[in-house]
Amino acid sequence: KVFAVRSIKDELGEEKLKKFINFCLKYIADLDIPIKRGTFIEYRAGMLNVSPIGRNCSQEERNEYEKFDLENKIREKFVEALRKEFSDWNIQFSIGGQISFDVFPVGWDKTYCLRYLEDFKDVYFFGDKTFKGGNDYEIFSHERTKGYTVTSPADTIKFLNEMFLNK
Repeated sequence: KVFAVRSIKDELGEEKLKKFINFCLKYIADLDIPIKRGTFIEYRAGMLNVSPIGRNCSQEERNEYEKFDLENKIREKFVEALRKEFSDWNIQFSIGGQISFDVFPVGWDKTYCLRYLEDFKDVYFFGDKTFKGGNDYEIFSHERTKGYTVTSPADTIKFLNEMFLNK
């Protein structure tokens, strides 16, 4: 069952969306990073996903870029530049995964789903990017959720077994 459908295009408008995308593409063009692979901006209905290396990189390239990014703070600096340039747009940024960050209107983070879970007393959340600025932080730290930091799907299963099956 679909509860709601929202579009970042409808929220921002086409002109703002183009301005934002153009800024990102210019920023990426000027980045001096070891490799670039393509699909730098992925449009998703509720958000944009921006990847300085490009989503078309291999897993090995992804792993190498993650190390490079941790040392050089490429995504962090990119997000800082976007926050400065678009400070009055009511958008937020969330660094997640190994190679990208998400851009979406304020309030459209992972906590958005909670408005549809009012009937549930307990809401559990498991995520790996639960630190401030990570793409799991808002829901992980929300008062309605019981948040758990995990490192892998196997780690999540371990938590679930301990919590609910007493294994």
